[in-house]
Amino acid sequence: MVTAFVMIKANTGEADRLRDSIESIGGVQSAHIVAGDVDLIAKAIVETPAEVKEIAATHVQSIDGIEDTQTYIAMD
Repeated sequence: MVTAFVMIKANTGEADRLRDSIESIGGVQSAHIVAGDVDLIAKAIVETPAEVKEIAATHVQSIDGIEDTQTYIAMD
């Protein structure tokens, strides 16, 4: 299993709507609105690193209202 965290910057006022969209993506376990340099953090648990790429690069980044993402794969 691969656990990854996707840090997401959102357009102003879009965090609530985006959280719901992100949580509906297969493999995403949760999405949280946070304070700090990013607006949301999504946790994904999937079988392969390729699935992490699919979630972050294809699904999350294609949602209207997302400005930027950074993805981190857990090492433990």
